[in-house]
Amino acid sequence: MTLINRTIYESVIGPLEIRGSDNGIRSIRFLKNADSSEDGSVPAVLTECVQQLGEYFRGERTEFTFPLDESGATFQKMVWGVLRKIPFGETRSYKDVGEEISNPGAVRAVGGANNRNDIVIAVPCHRVIGTGGRLVGFGGGLWRKKWLLEHERQIRKAQTG
Repeated sequence: MTLINRTIYESVIGPLEIRGSDNGIRSIRFLKNADSSEDGSVPAVLTECVQQLGEYFRGERTEFTFPLDESGATFQKMVWGVLRKIPFGETRSYKDVGEEISNPGAVRAVGGANNRNDIVIAVPCHRVIGTGGRLVGFGGGLWRKKWLLEHERQIRKAQTG
């Protein structure tokens, strides 16, 4: 049995609870209330995740390299794989993601898989938007989704000139 540890990262848009083990990051979720307690010693991968999240929020990182320990159904993992391929600072629609997995009619199923993504920001479900550019469906709140997208667009614009 793998021991799951947790730590808290205080981001500029609210506290994030990070759970994982020596195998990788299991979840990154926004908390409603800050709870800075940690479970035992923090594995190196959690420390690495906190460091990379800090770099992301400071505009110094556009991709994450820490290992993931995803838990989900095959379809969900397929969708999450597509999410990780969405370029930094860009968005895709639920239909686009469905087309990428060769199932353009699976818009609702893609939305369900997106909703069950436990590794926010690193598996960028915030980059998936509704038809016509509408901001829909983000467990951390639409205001955070909007913030994350704008943050990435500003960094990308600064990098590309």
